[in-house]
Amino acid sequence: MHEKRLANLLGAAALAVTDEMVHGAVRAAQLNASQVTALVVLRGEAGLSVTELAKRIGIHQTACTRLVDALQDRGLVERRQTVGKWTHVHPTEAGRQAAEDVLHARGHSLLRVIERLADDERRALVDGLEKLLTGLYDEIGSAERICRMCDRPACTSSGLTCPVGAAERAHQREPQG
Repeated sequence: MHEKRLANLLGAAALAVTDEMVHGAVRAAQLNASQVTALVVLRGEAGLSVTELAKRIGIHQTACTRLVDALQDRGLVERRQTVGKWTHVHPTEAGRQAAEDVLHARGHSLLRVIERLADDERRALVDGLEKLLTGLYDEIGSAERICRMCDRPACTSSGLTCPVGAAERAHQREPQG
């Protein structure tokens, strides 16, 4: 096996698939990639602080503040005051619909990518991706970060188990210290 070739092919495929997925999602919502990601994250868990949202989408807190301002200006999110000075970000109905549109476009793009594979190739790809994602969780340590653009029910419906969620639960069960 040519490991360097395999790694290079994986890198090229990952970048091309990411481009396809992000381009479709961005086009569907008429937003930038960070804004799209924020809406999908908030769709899954409304009421995050700006700091937590920034952590989950992988941007600096000040950049996330500007991102939330832009989404709020477009009527896609709203800030709600909680205890003291704390505010949490919630998607509006328009924001939830935009997130749904994004996930639909993302799914459509990804389904187009895998339609080239035969059933046995798809099964092998699922097995390989489950192992890769479990290993990536061990390195990254955040299911929220890895799965920030996921259509979560796609990995958890019909008795399926998300490999990232399973890795996180296994990590939490390990004795600390």
